[in-house]
This record gives sequence, structure tokens and C-alpha cells, in this order.
Amino acid sequence: MATYNKRGYKPKTKKEKEVVEDILDGESTTAEVFESLDEGANRAEEWVSKNQNIILYVVGAIALAAIGYYLYTQFVMEPKQKEAVAEMTQANVYYNDALNSNGAVKDSLYLMALEGGEGKYGLLKIIEEYSGTDAANQATFQAGMAYLNLGGENYQKAIDYLTAYDGNDKVLEAIAQAGIGDALTQVNQYGDAVSYYMNAASIDANGFTSPKYLLKAAQAALKAGDNSTAIKALEQIETDYSDVPELKTAKVLLGEARAASN
Repeated sequence: MATYNKRGYKPKTKKEKEVVEDILDGESTTAEVFESLDEGANRAEEWVSKNQNIILYVVGAIALAAIGYYLYTQFVMEPKQKEAVAEMTQANVYYNDALNSNGAVKDSLYLMALEGGEGKYGLLKIIEEYSGTDAANQATFQAGMAYLNLGGENYQKAIDYLTAYDGNDKVLEAIAQAGIGDALTQVNQYGDAVSYYMNAASIDANGFTSPKYLLKAAQAALKAGDNSTAIKALEQIETDYSDVPELKTAKVLLGEARAASN
């Protein structure tokens, strides 16, 4: 293979001269790149040297925060959660019994779940005393549903507690969103209720609850005069849930909504 000596070689033709010049230009560019990298590295080293105290402080603060969080979780929140669960047992009994009761007994059980009994905290006290725990979050959901079932002047409380619930469970979050929608419809705020029903239908999409929530959304939308949203919800039932009990009612309402839109 032909070679050449960079120092002694002289190109004989114009083409050879161009090749040599390209090679030399490439070497020059490479040198410039390395020089630029060296300068950048030097600047970085200077910055680190100048700010090393700040860097050490930030790293130390992050490490302390991580250790503090771990210790807080292990020695504060976990014992607090266990205590809350034990304290909440009786409130859960009242709440579950209320779900399976009727009439005045049902209301009485919901009130006992909220306020406590037999020397144990109710849901409201659990929320107050064990804030930040999973148990308190669960109690927030249950309190909202209890107020919703009690009705009357309790609808705003239902909305407040169900809104405060931090939905870490899709099923419960969907129920909570629909519960807010139910409370809003009870106080004739139909337009506001629609979005909550639609959210409930999409959070935990399934063939059992979603068509129910979509139908409620459509009914609320129709009462609010929002025919386009009603049509959208009803068409979704017709398309995605063609074998559910709600379909018959959905078709009737869809015809009415389309006629009202023309």
C-alpha cells in the first residue's frame, strides 16, 4: 500500500494536493476539538473547585432528607398507621352494617360510623388524629359516602370529603367521583355533575359501572341543556357497552337528545 511522509512528501498532481490538504485540515479540526474539550474540562474543574462547599452542602442536604424521610416513615408513619387501623375497626363495622341496612337504622349506623361508639373513634376522629396515613385517607372516603347517604344538609360535606379523598385505588376513586356527581345533582348543580360522572366512567372503565356513570352523565347533561355532551355519553354506551341493561334507556335518551339538537 502506498504511503507518504507528511514532512517530505510533495504532491505531484492537483488532485493529490487536494487530498493532502483535506487530511491536514482534518488533523487541524481534530486538534481544535480536543483543545476545546480541554478548555471545557478545565472550566468545569475550576467551577467544581470554586463551588465545592456548596456542592458538598447540597449532597449532604439530599442525603439527610433521604435519611430523615426513611426514619419518619419507619418510626412515625408506620406505627401511626397500625394504630389508626386498630382504632378504626369499630367505625368500619358500623359503616359496613349501614351499607346493608335500610331506613332509620341505616342513618343511625352511618352517624355512629362518623362519630364513633363503644369507646372507639369514628371516621371523623380518625381523619383528624391520623392525618397522612392510609387509614385516614380511607376514612375520608367513607365519611364522604356516609354523608352522601345521609342526604339533606349533608351533601356539601359529602362533596368536601370525597374531593379530599386521595384516590390511590381506581375502584374507590371512580365511586368517589360518581358520589360527588350524585351530591351535585341532589342540589341541582347538573352541569357541574357531568364531568364527575364522566371521570368516574373512565377512571375504572368496565362493563358494570361505566355504563351506569355514563347514563348519569347523560341525564345530568340533558337537565343542564348540554345536548352534545349527553349525546357523546349515550353514544359511548351504545358503542362500547352494547349488552348492558342501561342500553335501552340510553337509546331512548339518545333519540331525544338528537331530536333536541336539530
